[in-house]
Amino acid sequence: MADLISRSELKRIYKQVGELAKEVADLSDKDLKSFPGGPVIHEEILATRGLKGGSRNRQIKYLAKVMRQGPLDEIYLFVTNRKGSKLHSKKQFHLAERLRDTLINEAMEIKQQCQSMQIPFEPTWESDFIPEILEMYPNLKEKELRSVIHQYIVTHNKFHYRELFRVMKAAVASKERMEKSRQH
Repeated sequence: MADLISRSELKRIYKQVGELAKEVADLSDKDLKSFPGGPVIHEEILATRGLKGGSRNRQIKYLAKVMRQGPLDEIYLFVTNRKGSKLHSKKQFHLAERLRDTLINEAMEIKQQCQSMQIPFEPTWESDFIPEILEMYPNLKEKELRSVIHQYIVTHNKFHYRELFRVMKAAVASKERMEKSRQH
């Protein structure tokens, strides 16, 4: 599914990580002691201290690059818990959007193929991404997901578009709650 991320979406993801790096760069020594990032990230955070202007911005961009090489979920949660940051919820929002758009784009392509072969587009179309998404988010119901996607593709009613987003956002939030409960 990663191969369907557009260049624009990739830029948005990089920008989000850049915003996270800015917040991480401002952590106090006390916060750094319990920071979940590795020693390389700690060194880069310390390297941003005392810098001003352009050199600080370059160092923060480098910090973001280093942070992108590993998992960011723990760092997002840490910053959210420490500073009340909205970055984590923003990340979830964009993930739900990306999942919705991936599903809709796939269904639209299949509908066009069905039209060219003059066969009806059915809710049981062969999907590459639905099984993958169901595996990632086990609380999703395949029938409901297919129904909402099919309704939007057939009618282009924005209600179904928003409903699919709501379903994906709920799935992302539910998965995160399950992961949090496993950690505690």
